[in-house]
Amino acid sequence: MKIDFSKDKDGLVPAIIQDAETKNVLMLGYMNEEALQKTKEIKKVTFYSRSKQRLWTKGEESGNFLHLVEMKVDCDNDTLLVSVHPEGPTCHNGTDTCWGEKNASEMTFLNTLEEVISDRRSNPANEKSYVASLFRSGINKIAQKVGEEAVEVVIESKDNNDDLFLNESADLLFHYLILLQAKGYKLNDVIEVLKSRHSK
Repeated sequence: MKIDFSKDKDGLVPAIIQDAETKNVLMLGYMNEEALQKTKEIKKVTFYSRSKQRLWTKGEESGNFLHLVEMKVDCDNDTLLVSVHPEGPTCHNGTDTCWGEKNASEMTFLNTLEEVISDRRSNPANEKSYVASLFRSGINKIAQKVGEEAVEVVIESKDNNDDLFLNESADLLFHYLILLQAKGYKLNDVIEVLKSRHSK
């Protein structure tokens, strides 16, 4: 990766910070060669602060670090696209992005659903919760439910009742999310496998 720092009189290049998962743009900062090298070394995004006139690792005071995933340079070799895993809100105002937007993925509801399932798994004694009752029953019962719902989806796919087909599909996905957590995983782990296959 060759970066042309000479185009700016102060030897700076803009660095666009993007969440590696949601693909949302979180902020814009500037790097010189030293900031770039430190970012690579410590795996936390480090800028050159024009106001402080020094290197500044994002999160050094707040703890809201930007953990480096990868960096790319544009076609003119003078702008960086930095993919990160953010730890907490990115903006100093406490928002997810410096534009005041939520850093939400297209799968926001599924993420919320996973959080609910995780909460029920952590509180299996909740007798009012269907999900908690499944976790109490164990992996065999959960796997059985996934199998039953999969059969229902196949059956409904052969008919013309779209409402029933979609409802059974929702049931299958819901129980599959439960099974994933029972095995210690989440949907994103499956997505990563699909991504690795797609890139081959």
